[in-house]
Amino acid sequence: MKLFSKISSPFSLIVFILLIFRGVLNALIPLMDKTEARYAEIARIMAETNNWITPQIDYGIPFWAKPPLSTWFSAISFEVFGVNEFAARFPYLILSTLMVFLVGKYAKRKGLNFFIPGVILLTIPEFLIHAGVVSTDTSLAFCVTLVMLSFWEGIKENSKTIWKYLFFVGIGLGLLAKGPIIIILTGPPIFFWLIISNKFKLLWKSFPWILGILLTSLIAIPWYYIAEIKSEGFINYFIVGEHFKRFLSSDWKGDKYGFPKSQPLGMIWIFLFLFALPWIQVVIGKFWKTRRTILKDNWATYLLLWLLWTPLFFSVSKSLIHPYIMPVMVPLALLTTYWWNDIKHSKNIIRASLLFPIFILIFYIGLTISGKKEFYFKTDKYLIENHSDKNLPIYHWQKKSYSGQFYSKGKIEAIKNNDELKNKLLQQESFLVIIPHKKINKIDPKSIISLKEIEVNNDKGIYLFKKSEQ
Repeated sequence: MKLFSKISSPFSLIVFILLIFRGVLNALIPLMDKTEARYAEIARIMAETNNWITPQIDYGIPFWAKPPLSTWFSAISFEVFGVNEFAARFPYLILSTLMVFLVGKYAKRKGLNFFIPGVILLTIPEFLIHAGVVSTDTSLAFCVTLVMLSFWEGIKENSKTIWKYLFFVGIGLGLLAKGPIIIILTGPPIFFWLIISNKFKLLWKSFPWILGILLTSLIAIPWYYIAEIKSEGFINYFIVGEHFKRFLSSDWKGDKYGFPKSQPLGMIWIFLFLFALPWIQVVIGKFWKTRRTILKDNWATYLLLWLLWTPLFFSVSKSLIHPYIMPVMVPLALLTTYWWNDIKHSKNIIRASLLFPIFILIFYIGLTISGKKEFYFKTDKYLIENHSDKNLPIYHWQKKSYSGQFYSKGKIEAIKNNDELKNKLLQQESFLVIIPHKKINKIDPKSIISLKEIEVNNDKGIYLFKKSEQ
């Protein structure tokens, strides 16, 4: 009866509806350029080539920017479900679901419904978005959550042994998810909490450090070692470039794969206030009211340090994007749960938080009914799939898009300049070429005359060349 009561509560209903909603969107929304389609294509190539050591951004071109954990997840999903959008995103829905269920017990400890933290998480725009985005950020957020919650459970007296080892498992997986940033994002808040709570003695007694470090090493080091052997130069680029040069310089010239992400200093806080509403505003209000007493509660202090550290760390960097706030979604939900009984109008806040998924649903239905979905989504999916039955060679002007690579199953090629285009026009009987609207003026006018526009969207058009029609 207790289990039935828990499952049939309004909170559980909201959680399951939002998870189903996110899963349906995962299947319906195409992979969009640049980031999501890029990671999906890397995973598709991994599954196709069966090269599970070196992620490739294109056939034979290694991708050194990130470790392989997220790529492994999507590639395995492709092996199980086939190559499609749902399969690419499914692992991130699973990771998000695991986080929802990991935090539920902290509500139960306060006598609250198990699903309250899950409702909060899934109505945070940043979290709901990344429950269905192919990227490394959800994997990192899961690993940070595993490390932080395992530490909290493991340092308690008479705690279960499994938490003490899950702490080291989380670090090892984090090193495979996004690298040493896992230590940077979890180490300082734990350190400061130990100082404030005067728990340093328990630290050394509570955890099996020798076996734990060995466990972390066994999880992470073999891949780093083999990856460097298979693709020499990876460790220098990844550790020095991605972790130091990118952090310190928004226009880092050595970036092989990305694009400048220059933001004003402190922009991470704007991202947090915008992409975590309305719950971040609730937490700010409750913190201000309890600012004089909050440090007396170890749990609240731990969550507050966890929440604040990531945005503080990225405050001094201009090279960032909004998913960098993902690791603090869980402490935000848990702090809200901690203050739940003191939050006035909590039902109204939940109603307000549901406006975001409702808006997304209405927006998607509106685009679909109006027939504008294929026009506005930033993807080459429809241009390729609507004309792939012609069985013609397909090209992309100047530089291939990642969605073009994914939806053509790696067959699309780039026509880099006008000389290459002229050669194609002379040597081939017919082909298709995708051209961004803003780059069409770079094509020789004499060549443009030979191309027939057959479909356009907001960003690009696809053109047909057929020699017999010339």
